[in-house]
Amino acid sequence: MPTILAYHDVKDTDHWLASPRREEIFGPIGVTNIRTFVDPGDRTRVGLVMDVADLDAMMALMETQAAADAMEYDTVVPETVVILVEA
Repeated sequence: MPTILAYHDVKDTDHWLASPRREEIFGPIGVTNIRTFVDPGDRTRVGLVMDVADLDAMMALMETQAAADAMEYDTVVPETVVILVEA
């Protein structure tokens, strides 16, 4: 099970941190152990580390309208999303 690091910008960090959407969208595809991070020098830059049971399923999910809707709800700036996979 690979560990994924994702980082991006948000418009409202407090809303993003409190949001249940990560669990709602990633839980059904087996993503676990989601941890959130905030850049102390720029609170609009945030990140996640999570364990992903099926990387292909996660990447396919990221292309869906459901993911776009979740990102909009979470105030994510979509063009800033970067996903790294543990090597």
